[in-house]
Amino acid sequence: MWPNTTASPFLLTGFPGMEKAHHWISIPLLVVYVSILLGNGTLLFLIRDDHSLHEPMYYFLAMLAATDLGVTLTTMPTVLGVLWLNHREIGHQACFSQAYFIHTLSIVESGVLLAMAYDRFVAICNPLRYTSILTSTKVMKIGIGVLIRAGLSIMPIIIRLHWFHYCQSHVLSHAFCLHQDVIKLACADITFNRLYPVVVVFAMVLLDFITIFFSYILILKTVMGIASGEERAKALNTCVSHICCILVFYVTVVGLTFIHRFGKHAPRVVHITMSYVYFLFPPFMNPVIYSIKTKQIQSGIIRLFSLPNSRA
Repeated sequence: MWPNTTASPFLLTGFPGMEKAHHWISIPLLVVYVSILLGNGTLLFLIRDDHSLHEPMYYFLAMLAATDLGVTLTTMPTVLGVLWLNHREIGHQACFSQAYFIHTLSIVESGVLLAMAYDRFVAICNPLRYTSILTSTKVMKIGIGVLIRAGLSIMPIIIRLHWFHYCQSHVLSHAFCLHQDVIKLACADITFNRLYPVVVVFAMVLLDFITIFFSYILILKTVMGIASGEERAKALNTCVSHICCILVFYVTVVGLTFIHRFGKHAPRVVHITMSYVYFLFPPFMNPVIYSIKTKQIQSGIIRLFSLPNSRA
């Protein structure tokens, strides 16, 4: 069977029943969109430009910022197209590509958070060997491994979408393409596409969280063994930003899962709103968290914005 390339395009959906308010709804979404671009873009610029930030911890932060930018740049163009221009049509290839990047980057984010936990574990539990263990080459290999793991794990279900025939309604339930939305429209056996994502979630995202959890138990055990209270506080303080990012990511994952599993009778707008929270809240909050809780990032931002004034 050849890929289905001549079928009618899918139709994206904004906020059903609130079409007249789409322009108003787009305003806060646009503000969040621009904030995400500026916040994560600033982090990437600082880490590239400031040599004092050329350390494993900040390299992993740069990966997180790049992932957040990728998620936002993948989802928001079609969202704004629907809300501003009522441009709802999206071709199958474009839709499947968007779904692939959205789901891949979600797995990447989980992997990057795990890598950041490993960085904190080595820094606190084995500080004397920190620089020899987490070399630039090792950090690069971890980043590539996280990307390959995510890309390969999502590929099987997205490839199968190209061969399905879609004889149901072509209307999707969001303003961007998600795998779980697309397979509802397929007139084919979708058993594999229903079960495989569950396996991926349990094998990767849940396993990542469990590994992060146990790494912090070991970190806490090591910190409690430090005699000086000031040193204990200093060690824990280096983990606060990462812990906040973990909570932001996994709380939104649990919230979205809970709504889809137990909120079947909830208004449709609740499901749609929760999906926007899932995709936009972590990329919005992560730069805020690190700029508030990390002194080196604070100093870099101050230098960045005071530079024009000092020149003047």
